[in-house]
This record gives sequence, structure tokens and C-alpha cells, in this order.
Amino acid sequence: MKTASFHILRVGTAITFLWIGILILKDPQLWGGFIQSWVSDLLPISTGNIALGAAFFDIFVGVLLLVDYFAWLAALLGAIHIFLVLFVSGINAITIRDIGLLAAAVALFIDSYKQKTNG
Repeated sequence: MKTASFHILRVGTAITFLWIGILILKDPQLWGGFIQSWVSDLLPISTGNIALGAAFFDIFVGVLLLVDYFAWLAALLGAIHIFLVLFVSGINAITIRDIGLLAAAVALFIDSYKQKTNG
């Protein structure tokens, strides 16, 4: 049985993913600026387009978490995504948000996957 704390963490994490996705959609160039130059040099698309892709991915993860549909998969994808964000953006003004979001996504994955496999 899922606890109240699980649902609070799930909904709070979902809102964070949704909100950041919407913020990125509003100004993808700004958010693309957080990508380190060595990463953008390796990729064949602009940092703005990378940011747009991240925005849609964040919204997708947020919706899955919000409706509690495949929460374990959404949390896993979210954790991998945030880990990659930390890797390509480095230490900057949004790093603390990413560390908290990564911890929340990992905790949700562990708890929801355990519930999936046990019941």
C-alpha cells in the first residue's frame, strides 16, 4: 500500500518536473545557456532545441508521476534525465534544484518499483 508520504513526494516531484518543463518552453534559449560549451560542441543540434526536447521530456515525466501511471518508470527516467542534466550543466545556479529532484526521483523509483514487484 502506498503511504501518504509517497503520494506527497510523487505529486511534489511531478509538479516540479511539469513546472520546469513549462519554464523551459517559455524560454528555451535561456535554459539552453546552462549547457556547457563542450557538450554543445559535440551535438549536431542547437542548445535551444536540446532544451526544448528536455522540456517535453520533463512534462512527460511530470504527467506520468502526477497521474501515478508507471510511476516507477517515470521516476527512473526522471532520475536518469536529471543525472544527465547535472553532467552537462555542471555546477551553477540550478544545481541544488537538480540534486533535490534527483534524490526525490531515486526515492520514488525505489519505493514504487518495490511496490510493483511485491504486489
